[in-house]
Amino acid sequence: MGQRALFTIACIVLAAWSAVTTPSATADPGLPPVGGGFLWGVSSSGYQSEGFAPDSNWSRYAGSGRAEDYRNSVDFLHRYDEDIQNAANLGAGVYRVSVEWARVQPNPGEWDFSFYDSMIGRIRAAGMRPMITLDHWVFPGWEVDRGGWRNPGMVDDWLTNARAVVDRYAHLDPLWVTFNEPLNYASKEQQIGDLGALDVAPMIDRMVAAHRGIYDYIHGRQPGAMVTSNIAYSAMGAAQADASFVDRIADKLDYVGVDYYYGGSLSNPPNLIAQLTNTPSGLILEPDGIYYALRRYAGKFPGRPLYIVENGMPSDNGSPTTDGMTREDNLRDTVYWVQRAKADGMNIMGYNYWSITDNYEWGSYSPRFGLYTVDVTSDPSLARRPTAAVGAYHDIIGAGGVGAGYVPTRAPAFCSLQDLPSSCVNPVR
Repeated sequence: MGQRALFTIACIVLAAWSAVTTPSATADPGLPPVGGGFLWGVSSSGYQSEGFAPDSNWSRYAGSGRAEDYRNSVDFLHRYDEDIQNAANLGAGVYRVSVEWARVQPNPGEWDFSFYDSMIGRIRAAGMRPMITLDHWVFPGWEVDRGGWRNPGMVDDWLTNARAVVDRYAHLDPLWVTFNEPLNYASKEQQIGDLGALDVAPMIDRMVAAHRGIYDYIHGRQPGAMVTSNIAYSAMGAAQADASFVDRIADKLDYVGVDYYYGGSLSNPPNLIAQLTNTPSGLILEPDGIYYALRRYAGKFPGRPLYIVENGMPSDNGSPTTDGMTREDNLRDTVYWVQRAKADGMNIMGYNYWSITDNYEWGSYSPRFGLYTVDVTSDPSLARRPTAAVGAYHDIIGAGGVGAGYVPTRAPAFCSLQDLPSSCVNPVR
């Protein structure tokens, strides 16, 4: 019998032990709010929401038939005022956007910041702090013609753009994200783009170099800046993500950005096909898994601030999930476990909901993540219609979390896969 089989048996035994010794979720009368300095926010990205896309790698993917027709997404380009006001009405203090390289530098040496000047200025005017992502998977068409991330010169070109963005907006004291989910970025370029299997490692190497370069530049322009690259947390890929990217920039992370969506445990294994195909009906939703993801990085980076840069729940064109979890219940349950993590001493500085509206989910409009739903394919008016999670998030922000006596709709999973074997040996109760 191999070591993996022995480990699996051990985890099953521990799961059975947990089933006996771990009570079902009950009210926690002592759970405190997160406190006044905690940052509540919403997330979005440029290409996914702006519409009227300039020439880029992704406009070419969508135009080639390899992805669903892009149309003009939810037209954030012209309707940003409404979306920003909706976020402000929630009480949010942070609004995450990306400044798209393809829009600000449509040709080498040609710059146009007019849209982002207006939009980011509106975020500040609404009383929120911008969180600016420098690269959310999109680069200009002229850079595609140079070979994209296969080209060693991509790093210098990328840094030229990133420095221009930093020079433009550092005075607004934004939070910074260099690369959104770098390993998923490389994977998507391979899946739907032109990246070959042998090109993945060099792309990651170049993103590491670019992150390290722009980190120092940001701190030279913005004293006290907070910079990260957000991690797409996956139970099966955490070790790989750490070794290939996170550990190589660990000395240049002011806070650790974590994206958490889907769960899985020994008693409820994850549906890997549903995750790979972004099929909401087959996904396993275990909000308590975020506690173990946060605990992993709290242990890896003692004292370093942790920020949930993205979290949310997709539905398939608005239909319920297979297990009946609603968006508002998933939100409340997740926030409960974030509060528990903070109450247990983890240095958690903020939480962003993904996303403020439905948008283009990298090839499809079917997965719906929005607090406000938008029917891109059937509603020409692109009306923003609030889901029940809008009221839930407004109340959460106002109260600094869920109430002290809140009972999660789901009891903690047995042996969450988010951090084995720790979740079996030391389960949250």
